[in-house]
Amino acid sequence: MGLVSAGLAFALQKVVTSLAGYFVILRGSTFTVGDRITMGGVRGDVVALGFFQTTIMEMGEPPPVQSAEPAVWVHSRQFTGRIVTVTNSKIFDEPVYNYTRDFPFIWEEMHLPIAYRDDRHKAEQILLEAAEKHAVDPDLLDPKMVARLERDFRVKREDFAPRTYWRLTDNWLDLTLRFIAHDHGTRGMKDAMSREVLTQLEAAGIGIASTTLEITGLPEVKAKLVP
Repeated sequence: MGLVSAGLAFALQKVVTSLAGYFVILRGSTFTVGDRITMGGVRGDVVALGFFQTTIMEMGEPPPVQSAEPAVWVHSRQFTGRIVTVTNSKIFDEPVYNYTRDFPFIWEEMHLPIAYRDDRHKAEQILLEAAEKHAVDPDLLDPKMVARLERDFRVKREDFAPRTYWRLTDNWLDLTLRFIAHDHGTRGMKDAMSREVLTQLEAAGIGIASTTLEITGLPEVKAKLVP
């Protein structure tokens, strides 16, 4: 009986832990159905929450994190079409990333390499105008919601406004545009911004920089004519 009890306890360990994870998820408001999360290495929207498993509609990831596990072929935060089940016990072993719970926005960035000879101030203006047109307008946010976010998450009101950052490299000036976006529909928004930025850059005669090499010296070459 002792061996049987020990065997059952070992066999049901994951089941009991998953059931405990279910109550922790509910009690701690970790996530609920409809939230966009990363759990157990799976990224996507929660479509069902059971006693033992959480069901997720998987989404892809942008190129900078394409090497993360598991591998996906969609290069943006859009659905892949795979339905993935994750045991609730994972919340005790790994962090759970929630894109939507309590904080309804994410900060996004767009990088633009500009040659040093081009009008960097005009390029910066083009980026800011695109963000003001397509990104979330901080002036239209509910003041009560902004006050709650400031109180609960220690973010400042000015953090919601689009802003550019400059970084010097040995090839170009890297302009980074930082702005807030909704947790869904980010790819379409950035697509519209990219199209407008490219059109405005072409109109202003500003090109996107690429890696260049400068040859500063050549070895002496001797030629001999053979009759």
